Formats: sequence, structure tokens, C-alpha cells
Amino acid sequence: MSLTILRKTNLSQFVAGLLPHYRVGGPVKFNGSYAFKDIQDPEDLRLDYPTTILPPKKYLLPVRETLFSFDHSTGSITEAELPPPTVLFGVHTCDLHAIQLLDRVFTRGHIDPNYVKRRKQTLIISLECLNPCDEHSFCKSMGTLTADEGYDIHMIDLGDAYILDAISEEGQNLLKHAPVEPVTPKDMQRMNTVLNEKWSRFPYRLDFDVSELSPLLTVSMKSPLWEELGQRCLGCAACTIVCPTCFCFDVKDETDLTLTRGERARNWDSCQLDDFATVAGGHNFRQSKALRQRHRFMRKGKYILAAHEYLGCVGCGRCARACLVDITPVKVFNELYHQREAGGRS
Repeated sequence: MSLTILRKTNLSQFVAGLLPHYRVGGPVKFNGSYAFKDIQDPEDLRLDYPTTILPPKKYLLPVRETLFSFDHSTGSITEAELPPPTVLFGVHTCDLHAIQLLDRVFTRGHIDPNYVKRRKQTLIISLECLNPCDEHSFCKSMGTLTADEGYDIHMIDLGDAYILDAISEEGQNLLKHAPVEPVTPKDMQRMNTVLNEKWSRFPYRLDFDVSELSPLLTVSMKSPLWEELGQRCLGCAACTIVCPTCFCFDVKDETDLTLTRGERARNWDSCQLDDFATVAGGHNFRQSKALRQRHRFMRKGKYILAAHEYLGCVGCGRCARACLVDITPVKVFNELYHQREAGGRS
């Protein structure tokens, strides 16, 4: 651990020092909301953002990614160039936990070389959340309100300055571009006060401990709630598109009009779309929206945990904001819990 102080008046200078050497992605104001975008002007960076429309996942797993291009006339295949070294600036801790899950998914078992290459050249400067993003966030319930790993530098807002915690050699190197100062005992006292005071601002929104979530889903496979959700669901897939931990994708070959040249591209896909589970012969093994909703929540609270030892939900609340019919993880999980408790008392 190496703690330093960065005055807020020097934040733009820090970002400006990074821009000649790195592609810098961070939260900016966008159409009345916030989005992670490439920073061109250091003044555009907004670290006071509540949350973003899409998670910073898109820098590691792009919405659309060309894997390689091909030319049948010459028999040549050309791998796509990956982006330059990147710094993700201002990543909230819930998104940090999501990236740790993606790291485990794509770097173990069937390793994804493109993700691995992109991840190796991506440095993360994360930001401690001191206030809830809004009424939809439930990071405290999911255990993602803070983090002690997964970043290169972690920032804690002290009001007029940030405490920077650089835990990697790469993070230490980034600080060469920042006019940082040594931490004083007064700074440490302020940091401890800030961290202690934040916890009471975040409510527990689940009516049970998150450690019970997987067993709860196990006994809820036949809950009538899934049919109710299926009747309400529009099948628009907005919930999965904005999710920081969804990693399903489709791969297609796209050719030009001559059918001689083209490229193989990977695109985000969603288990909530009608044709996602359609296989040879036109059979759809998850045809109803009820089954797709059940699958979604089982993955978030049970399947991914069993496969990768991380919960598939980090409590960011993006899916709750995006859903047009008010299907939210908090309401679903709590309803299942109360159904189980009522059944146990009958």
C-alpha cells in the first residue's frame, strides 16, 4: 500500500499527464446522464457522477468487436488490432467487482485471448462510493460497497482532495504523471472519518443476508413468481444490455457484396431475446419469457456463483433503471424470500 494526496485542483493536470501515453476512459456528462467515454479534454471527466448508462465493461468486452478480417481471393486472415494501453478512470466499486468476475470468466478454462490482451493493457483507477447512486442501487446488500483489490489506484474523496492508494507497480508509475503530496496524520484521520461515516448512508435493501441467495433460488425453481414476471416482461433485453456482469455474445461472419472479403465479429447477446435459445430444427429450449426471467435471476444469484465463485449481481441497479415494467432484483429476491418464509410457516 502506498498512500498519497491529490488536490482536486490538480486532477485535470493528472489526467492531462496521462493522455499522451494512454487512452483514458472515464465518466462524462452525456445526454442528461453519464457515460464512460474516451476523455479528450480533462475538464470533461466527472467523478461526482451517480452511475453510467453502460458499465465500463464495454472497454474490455466491446459491444461489437471485430475478431479478424478475411479475404477468400488471397486466402488471407488478418487479426484485428487491439486498442492502445488504456486507463479506466473513476470506476465505482460495484463495477470493479464486476470486472473481477469477468477476469475470472475469460481467463480460466476456455481462455479468451482478445479479452486477456485487452485486460493486460488496461489499468484501473477506482473510486470509493460515499453516497448511494440512487434508490435503485443495493451494493451494500451484495457486498460490493467497497473493494480492496482489482484496481491499480483507488481514490477516496476527502472534500478538497483525494487520497490515492496505489497497490500495483503500474499504479505507482501512473502517479509519476500526478502532482501528489505525502499523506499527513490529519489526512489519515479525515480518511478514516469519511470511510466510517459512509456506511450509514447505504441501506440494506435485501430482507435477508446475501449468503442465503443461492439456497433461496434453489428452492424457488417452481415459484409462481416466474410466470408473473414472464407476463410482465417485454423481452426487450434492456436489463442484460446494461448489466456489468452479463457476458453472453454472438459471433457472425459478415461479408461484402462480392462474398470474397469480410470479417468475423463478436456482438453482445442476451438470454432475454426470443431467438437466444433457438437451436437446430427451430427448437427453442427457453421459449417463454417466464423461463428466460427465471434463467436470468438464477444466473445472477446461483449459476455464476457455482461456476466462478462470484455472485453474478453486484447491486449497481442499472437493470432496475432500464426496465420499463419494474422488474428489479431487489423486489424479485425479496418476494422469493417472503414466499419461502410463508411456505415454511404453513
